[in-house]
Order: sequence, then structure tokens, then C-alpha cells
Amino acid sequence: MAATKRLSKILHIREQEKHDAQKAYHHSQELFEDVAVKLYTLLRTKEAAEESYEGYLKQSTPITTIKEQLTYIEMLNKKIISMQQSVEQARNEMKTNQRHLTNAHVEVKKFEKIIEIRRREQDEIVRKNEKQAMDEIAIQQYLGRKNG
Repeated sequence: MAATKRLSKILHIREQEKHDAQKAYHHSQELFEDVAVKLYTLLRTKEAAEESYEGYLKQSTPITTIKEQLTYIEMLNKKIISMQQSVEQARNEMKTNQRHLTNAHVEVKKFEKIIEIRRREQDEIVRKNEKQAMDEIAIQQYLGRKNG
């Protein structure tokens, strides 16, 4: 019974680790989503800027306006490259946290299974002892009647 209590304490610790891993995973997932949305917004902005640039080229627009638009698009490209790196980092962190969560979940399941097996073994020992005690009582009663 003491072994089961020790295992239960370890299980509690593993469950806490799993809970912490879940928090970290959800946090990294939210971070990834935030960064991905920012990247998406930048891409949409660049797309609109390129459409505007194409429109300027088709119209008689001053060269300075076209240069400014081109400079703006180049600046957006630099931000997009930087944001893509941030998205990749966030994705990698999320995947790492997902692996930690999976491992923590497996550890919890292992200890739950071990505890379940130990409890079944203990229950079987108790039933065996009860059966043996009942047999001894029955023998004593039989011998008591035979002698009496």
C-alpha cells in the first residue's frame, strides 16, 4: 500500500508537469498565431502596395511617387523576411512544446497504468487472504463439530 502512495505522489508530480507543459504549449501556440497573423497582414499590405505600384506604372505618375512606392515595397519585403524568421522560430518553439506535452502525457499514462496494476495486485492479495481466512474458519468449524 505504501508503494501505491509513493507512486501516487509521483503521479501527482507528473500531472503537474503535464499541466505546465499544456500551459507552455498553449502559450507558444498563441504566440505562433499572433506572429503568423502579423506576417499575413504584412503580405496583404505588400500585395496592395504592389497593385498600387502597378497602377502608378500604367498612369502618368511622377517618378518620385513611383520611387517612393518601390522603396515602401522593399521595406515591406525586409519586414516580411524578418517576420518569416519569427514565424519559423515560433513554429519550432510550438513543436518543441508539443513534444514536451506529448512526453508528459505518456509519463502520466505510464504511472496511471502502474498504479492500476499495483492496486489490482493488492486487491487480489486481499481476496486471496480473505479466501484463505474463510477456509481456515470453515475448517475450524468443521473440526469443532466433529470433535464436539
